[in-house]
Amino acid sequence: MIRILLFAELEETVGKREVELTVDEISVGEIRKKLTDDYPNVKGIQSAMAAINEEYAEDNVLVHRGDLVAFIPPVSGG
Repeated sequence: MIRILLFAELEETVGKREVELTVDEISVGEIRKKLTDDYPNVKGIQSAMAAINEEYAEDNVLVHRGDLVAFIPPVSGG
């Protein structure tokens, strides 16, 4: 199982902070696509930064069973 944490508007749109995938291996980009397919209203997932086990990762990086993936949308402030 792979745990996926969603923050800010991603969490609000999906309606929960954590999603689980029961796969052994998947890329960050494939997770983005799966979330978009499963939750069509999740618009910000493509621009969100991804982290695997608290280290930033690009879309081509593979995620393995037991990993924790977080998607952090860009923040604006002033």
